[in-house]
Amino acid sequence: MTEYPLTKFHFVVAWGGSRIGFTEVSGLEAETELIEYREGSSAEYSKIKMPGMQKYANITLKRGTFLGDNDFFEWWKTTRILGKPERRDLIISLLNEEHAPVMNWKVKNAFPTKVQATDLKADGSEVAIETLELAHEGIEMEAIA
Repeated sequence: MTEYPLTKFHFVVAWGGSRIGFTEVSGLEAETELIEYREGSSAEYSKIKMPGMQKYANITLKRGTFLGDNDFFEWWKTTRILGKPERRDLIISLLNEEHAPVMNWKVKNAFPTKVQATDLKADGSEVAIETLELAHEGIEMEAIA
């Protein structure tokens, strides 16, 4: 067991057999919606709380823009076909110093909802970053011993 918390800067995203480098991944969240209920004949004057449906945040991926690489836009274009977007399962892995996964997030049936090209600035010297936002139908977290 490690004595320090894990660092978050060494990670990889895999989909369809490809490992893709990203500068940022955000939105790895899951939430259980709350159902409140009170029976009319209950002696308590408060509601009981029960777990409801699962709700997942959209995942945002950011990476540098590369000449001739239109993968984000090509995948996003499949959403134009009503009800038939190309869905992909993703595995987002946090890596240790030996480049081995120590934590995996498995994302089910993801598809793009938004693509954003880089902003342009004549007086800037930053790297061009593109963004892809994904909706999905579930996420599982797996710690690897």
